[in-house]
Amino acid sequence: MNKREQLLQLRDEAQLGGGVERIASQHKKGKLTARERIHFFMDEGTFEEIGAFVQHRSADFGMEKQKFLGDGVVTGYGKVNGRLTYVFSQDFTVFGGSLSETHAEKICKLMDLAMKNGAPLIGLNDSGGARIQEGVVSLGGYADIFYRNTLASGVIPQFSAIMGPCAGGAVYSPAITDFILMVENTSYMFVTGPNVVKTVTHEEVSSEDLGGASVHSSKSGVAHFTSANEIEAIQHLKKLLSYVPQNCEEKVPYLPYTPADETRMKLADIIPESANQPYDIREVIQEVADEDSFFEVHKDFAENIVVGFARLAGKSIGIVANQPAFLAGVLDIHSSQKAARFVRFCDCFNIPLLVFEDVPGFLPGTDQEWNAIITNGAKLLYAFCEATVPRVTVITRKAYGGAYDVMNSKHIGADMNFAWPTAEIAVMGAKGAAEIIFKRQIDQAEDKVEALKAKEQEYANLFANPYRAAERGFIDDVILPEETRVKLIKAFEMLENKVANLPRKKHGNIPL
Repeated sequence: MNKREQLLQLRDEAQLGGGVERIASQHKKGKLTARERIHFFMDEGTFEEIGAFVQHRSADFGMEKQKFLGDGVVTGYGKVNGRLTYVFSQDFTVFGGSLSETHAEKICKLMDLAMKNGAPLIGLNDSGGARIQEGVVSLGGYADIFYRNTLASGVIPQFSAIMGPCAGGAVYSPAITDFILMVENTSYMFVTGPNVVKTVTHEEVSSEDLGGASVHSSKSGVAHFTSANEIEAIQHLKKLLSYVPQNCEEKVPYLPYTPADETRMKLADIIPESANQPYDIREVIQEVADEDSFFEVHKDFAENIVVGFARLAGKSIGIVANQPAFLAGVLDIHSSQKAARFVRFCDCFNIPLLVFEDVPGFLPGTDQEWNAIITNGAKLLYAFCEATVPRVTVITRKAYGGAYDVMNSKHIGADMNFAWPTAEIAVMGAKGAAEIIFKRQIDQAEDKVEALKAKEQEYANLFANPYRAAERGFIDDVILPEETRVKLIKAFEMLENKVANLPRKKHGNIPL
């Protein structure tokens, strides 16, 4: 065999990973192979592999007799939507995708390249965890990856797709990255598996119930997106990438946009007559954003707040909106965490923020107080306060109490604040306020019910409107709902070159 033939043979061997039988086993589980995932993810013909001939160095437990080219991970670069992207894809057909010293070195080399060249890093995770036969060098490999994830955080976008198991120390790399996607029924994440849980706490639980896609997308909030299958997950990844810049130095992606009539008459009829009647804030978002451009994040977690990406006149924006259709749109522990994390991501990558506000306050109760609603609510407050991207707020209805301040108010640095005529900006609702302010008069009245109603109306006439705030300049303009899109396009255009001068410091100390 000549040298040319040797190279071609090695290339063919590398393509097979753990071999034909193990590839068939992967397919039987409804999963794609590491290379198939990259094929569907990258623009056709653009993927360039790095480290295809790497092999592990372990000689313990007979490992020297079991060697596979690539050592359980495919790494390289190519283009997604025409833009440079780095990707690593773990190969479950090689030692269950377990992470060895050389496997980790390949990923670290890729991460270093992504950082140097300012392009997104995507991890397609499908691994049984640390390679036990290698001991501490495998654990060290994980830590090397975690360290780079942290260095890259806020510099380049980092997305993790969980395509199979992701357990033990392996979960912490995705947890540090910006967004996590999971596949229903075939992927799971947990720090300790069902067997350890059973031994320690005597709980009987399946992998799916302990750390499956539905658990992490609705209960824990660990996963931002779930997909029915791997192809759908890959499409989600590609769509997500289309909204974000390549790195923290770039501006947001821009799609060509032809201005038209931006009036949206449907918005005029969205707010119900009764202030206590719910409506779906997504209807407002869809009318204001470019058609079919809203891409929701964390859809099934903390549903009292809606966050996601959209386009406005062709440009990417991040949207944070209270959801009156769920728990009346109150802020609580989970919604504060969800929104704070999203706000910080947008701020990292120069994505302007649009806030729709309809919030009756923070959720009361011992459960919230004992689980630190104070600290968690402060996370959202802190995230908005430190954000230097263009920030615009539209108050559609309620803006009560401390929640008014937290939801991107003028006082914490918002650039433009609009209110609809239906906006109510006050310390609390009219009924509660009347009961406190006019307690003596109500108690002395012959008809207490009627007296309360009258005083409630008196308070509402004074404060349940946007004009007191507008008098003070806390609201820049009171606008008709149908004018919202026009006003927002102009506001974000005006704020395009915003520069914020911040105090010199190493970094702040967000209330974690």
